[in-house]
Amino acid sequence: MTETPQIDPSTPHSARVWNYWLGGKDNYPSDREVGDQIAGFFPDIIDSARADRAFLGRAVRYLAGEVGIRQFLDIGTGLPTADNTHEVAQRVAPESRVVYVDNDPLVLIHAEALLTSTPPGVTEYIQADIHDPGTILREAAKTLDFDRPVGLMLLAIVQFILDDDEAAQVMRRLIDALAPGSHVAISHGTNEINTEASDAAVAYWNQYAKPPMVLRDARQIAKLLDGLELLEPGVVSCSRWRPEAIPWGEPTPVPHYCAVARKN
Repeated sequence: MTETPQIDPSTPHSARVWNYWLGGKDNYPSDREVGDQIAGFFPDIIDSARADRAFLGRAVRYLAGEVGIRQFLDIGTGLPTADNTHEVAQRVAPESRVVYVDNDPLVLIHAEALLTSTPPGVTEYIQADIHDPGTILREAAKTLDFDRPVGLMLLAIVQFILDDDEAAQVMRRLIDALAPGSHVAISHGTNEINTEASDAAVAYWNQYAKPPMVLRDARQIAKLLDGLELLEPGVVSCSRWRPEAIPWGEPTPVPHYCAVARKN
């Protein structure tokens, strides 16, 4: 691991605010203040955070179970909560190898909590930035075999690449490194649902917190997966990607899209 960067508790950070919305305790007053302000005029954000987390569980169970993937690269890890990627994957297949990547110093400090693994499996952590896919791939290759299928998890992280061309380039660099049979799971904030409140929330976030983010629509998110086979049901609200059956109909959509795609 690299040297721990300095933490600035006075500036809200995405990983810590997200942790707060999920009911975690690894956050500072500044994170909670911004989190409460956004939730006050955009209550859907709480449901979005929880739906995103639930999507992670369903996607990893699908990839480890039905697809048989045994390696995962989770970029934008966030702070550890319940049912992290390695916990979900290793319940299905204890030999699963998982590499986490994040650039928040507080995540680095808590990495020891992530570095727990079933004896047959491996869990590692990389301090790196989504804007630098070369470093991510180089360091991840110390643990993962990129000649074999990998499950690439990009949950609520590509929205922090503001420029569309850069986002496409980062995605292409990562996807090009994957072997056939690999899958990409992505989630991303959108303003196609509850547009006015979504736009207001992001404007507030970009003024008072970091890193800045951008919202994208379903077409833009699908374009990031160009060249891959987009699995059913395509780009949908996180609450509606292969949800567990419930007796009262479809889950309520949240303003956070997701998709899973396969590299053939």
